[in-house]
Amino acid sequence: MGLETESETGGRVPGAVWRGTALQVLGRFWGAGCTLAILYFANEALDGPGFGRFTFYIALFAWLDSFATMGTGQVAVQRTAANPERTAQVIAQGRSIRLRAGLVGVLLCAAIAVAKDEADAAWIVLAAFYPVTHALELSTIVARNRMSWGVPVAVRAIASSLSLAFVALLYANEAARPALYLGGVALGSTLGNVLLHVASRRHLPPRSASDEPERGFFRESLPLGLSALCAQTYFYVDNLFVSEICGDEPLGHYNVAVRVMSWSIMLAQYTSLTILPWFRRRHVAGELGSALGKVGPPLFALAGLGCGLVAPWSETLLGLFGEEFRAAGASLRWLLGATVAIYAGAILMTALVALRRNVESLWIAAGGVLVNVGLNFWAVPALGITGAALATFATECFVTLAAAFVIVRSGVRPGPAWHWLGGPLGFALGAGLSHALTLGY
Repeated sequence: MGLETESETGGRVPGAVWRGTALQVLGRFWGAGCTLAILYFANEALDGPGFGRFTFYIALFAWLDSFATMGTGQVAVQRTAANPERTAQVIAQGRSIRLRAGLVGVLLCAAIAVAKDEADAAWIVLAAFYPVTHALELSTIVARNRMSWGVPVAVRAIASSLSLAFVALLYANEAARPALYLGGVALGSTLGNVLLHVASRRHLPPRSASDEPERGFFRESLPLGLSALCAQTYFYVDNLFVSEICGDEPLGHYNVAVRVMSWSIMLAQYTSLTILPWFRRRHVAGELGSALGKVGPPLFALAGLGCGLVAPWSETLLGLFGEEFRAAGASLRWLLGATVAIYAGAILMTALVALRRNVESLWIAAGGVLVNVGLNFWAVPALGITGAALATFATECFVTLAAAFVIVRSGVRPGPAWHWLGGPLGFALGAGLSHALTLGY
C-alpha cells in the first residue's frame, strides 16, 4: 500500500490520500475541541495579561516544534518514499539532528523567558523540553510513506486529551499561573511523542552495521527546516508587534481569531502532509504536474467558497468565545482571506518539496518573513490587530504566487491556469450569498 501508480488508480488520486487526510482532519477536530476547552479553562483562570502571555508561549512552542524537526521529516520522505530500503539509516540521522535542534530550542526559550523577566521562567523552560521528544516521533516515517494514518492519529488524539486533562486538573485546583497551564499542554504533547514511538517501533526495519551513512542529510534538511521556521515566524511574529504596540489583552483577542484560522486550514495542512510521498513518487515517474492539477484546484475552490460563506459572520463566530472577542472580527475576515491563499500555497509548496527544490522553498519562506515584518511595522501601529491580519493575508498571497512561479519555471505544468481561479471566485460567491443571508438575519 502507498506505492500505487496513476495507472493502478485509473489516473485518480490514490484513495489512501483522502483516507489519510480524512483521518487527520477528524483527529484535528478532536484536537481542536481539546484546544478550545484548554483556551476556555485558561481564559477563565487567568487575568487578561496572563491569558495573553499564555497564548504567546503557545505560539512560541509552535515555532520551537518547527525548529526541533528542522526539515528532517520532509527529507526523510524525499529519501525513502521511493527507496524504503534506506529507512533505518535515515531515521538514525534524522533523530540525531532533532535531538540537537531541540536542545538549542530550550536555550532559546530560556533566553526569551529571562528577557521578559518571567516570574515562572523555570517552569517555562521545563515545558520547552517537550520538542526534544520529536526525535522519537520520526519513527512514524514508515506509516507516513504508506499513507497509513490510523495509529498516528489515534495517538495524537490521546495526547490532546491528556493535555486537556492536565489543564482541567489545574483549573479545578484554582491554579492562576500561566506557566503551569503551559506545562500541562507540554506534558500531554511529550507523552504523545513517546507513545508514537512505542506504537511505531515494531514496524521499523533493523539497522545493520553495514548500512551506508546518509550523506548530506543535514545539508538537505537545513533549507527545509529554515523554511518551516520562516513560515512559523511570519505566521506568529505579529504576536510581538501586537503585544508591544496594542498590549496583552488585544493580543488575546487576536490570537483567538488566529486560532480559528488555524482550524480552518487543517484540510490544507493534512492533505499536504499526506500527499507528499505520492507527489514524490509521481515526480520520479515524471507525472507530478498531472498529480498537482488533480489536487490543488478543487481544494482551492472549496476553501474559497467556505471562507466566503463564513466571512460576514466573523463577529458572531468570535462572540462565542465572549463578547470582548468580537473586537477581532475585522481581523478574522482578513485571516479567512489568508486561509484561501494557504489552500493553494500549501499544495504548491509540497510540490516544491517533491521536486527537491529545498533551497527555493527557503527563499520563498524568507521572502514571506520580509513581507510580513515590513507590513507589520506599518499596519499594526496604523490599524491595530486588523493590520496584523492584513499583513498575514498579503504574506500568504506572496508565498502562493512565488511557489507557483518556481514550479512553472521548473517545467511542471499543474493544469490550465483558469483551473486555479476557483479560490477567489469561490470566496466572492460565498461572501455574496452569506451577506445576503446576513441582511435577512
